Amino acid sequence: MKIATWNINGVKARIDSALTWLQEASPDVACFQEIKSTTEAFPAGPFEELGYNVAVHGQKGFNGVAVLSKRPIDEVAVKGLPGDDGDAHARYIEVLVPRKDGVVRVGNLYLPNGNPIGTDKFAYKLAWMKRLETHVRGLLEFEEPLVLLGDYNVIPEPADAKNPAAWREDALFQPETRGAFRALVNLGLTDAVRACHPGPGIYTFWDYQAGAWQKDHGIRIDHVLLSPQAADRLQSAGIDKHTRAWEKPSDHVPVWVELSE
Repeated sequence: MKIATWNINGVKARIDSALTWLQEASPDVACFQEIKSTTEAFPAGPFEELGYNVAVHGQKGFNGVAVLSKRPIDEVAVKGLPGDDGDAHARYIEVLVPRKDGVVRVGNLYLPNGNPIGTDKFAYKLAWMKRLETHVRGLLEFEEPLVLLGDYNVIPEPADAKNPAAWREDALFQPETRGAFRALVNLGLTDAVRACHPGPGIYTFWDYQAGAWQKDHGIRIDHVLLSPQAADRLQSAGIDKHTRAWEKPSDHVPVWVELSE
């Protein structure tokens, strides 16, 4: 079972790339972030023609997450991260997808960027991460395969950046941010990409500015975290780096895992 994540950076602007990648990579489940579309305006038709069922939690102009699944979506369990009824940002959707002997719970997230440091945006990022930790703590009690994936906007370790010093003043690399990510992982989750690729040079994002792609000045901020029941089924994980060289690319690339049934 192949499950993937991609911050598409505008689904309407990148729909040709999205369709090309789906046909090429053929994930069973694909999670998009930053779709920049309302739920009603999401262009589901072309994806449905490829055989995908679609669940969307959208928002006009920015944010927004969507799940595409070749298998029937048993349930859309959550739209919007629990814990703050006043948070109107469309940054989280959670679905149940069938597998041979049960279900896989898929949580698709677009974690806040948090810049600049010292502002309400950074406080919102940390509060969102605390809410995520609380929610995941509850999900782990189900003792089922859980795949929590998306754009975390977190550089976990210096090895996850080509030039760590360049990110020292960025919200993605602050001690508080990295500590909150560690707290999440320490609930018992496995970083799938790191489990399969422990060495340096694995990145998922290259800025549009300053020739970052051409210089390979990348960072790893898109992650797939697995519950113990999902980690037991982990077969492989990878990054489709070549999509960053496509015409009109997203600044992120797809990340995927393959789990046994």
